[in-house]
Amino acid sequence: MEAFTVVEAVVAPLDRPNVDTDAIIPKQFLKTIERKGLGKHLFNAWRYLEQGGQRMDNPDFVLNQAAYAGARILLARENFGCGSSREHAPWALADYGFRVVIAPSFADIFANNCVQNGILLVRLPADVVEHLFHEVAANPGYRLRVDLPAQEVQTMGDSRYAFPMDAGHKHKLLHGLDDIQLTLRQEGAIRAYEVRRRQSAPWLFRDE
Repeated sequence: MEAFTVVEAVVAPLDRPNVDTDAIIPKQFLKTIERKGLGKHLFNAWRYLEQGGQRMDNPDFVLNQAAYAGARILLARENFGCGSSREHAPWALADYGFRVVIAPSFADIFANNCVQNGILLVRLPADVVEHLFHEVAANPGYRLRVDLPAQEVQTMGDSRYAFPMDAGHKHKLLHGLDDIQLTLRQEGAIRAYEVRRRQSAPWLFRDE
């Protein structure tokens, strides 16, 4: 998993509350267990139109607009990521290129899945998020700088907003570790325990 420190990038505004995981990545794309290739289906129902049996870009959807090309920061409304626990949702966001989602609140399971996949979720007060939506609308190609070590969002006008962060989640993101990788860092201690356990309770290992 790619470590996260600072991201400075274009912001794409998704002005919808309660965006659920089925909207992020619809159920018909959940057959894969690969983390790659889902970005093209991100926000599928909003991003594409069906006309004459052909799929085409919806010009009204934010990700299809030139001002937000290459966006790596998604600005959203409250309760982003609600719905099912599918890990495909952060897979799709990451595969598209998003490293940061800013919103007033996130669904808990979705939030944990994002940490496991290297996506930083930034919780800011609703009035600050509202202000950012206005800034993005008024300034095509609007950029933000998100600094995880400092836990701070910096605007183009040099306003700064601190955001809260769980210490364990911060450690994982800074070092590019998911739960499995974090456990494997203790591989030596785990093997030493197994040796001691085999010596103290050999009857548990007779069938090996």
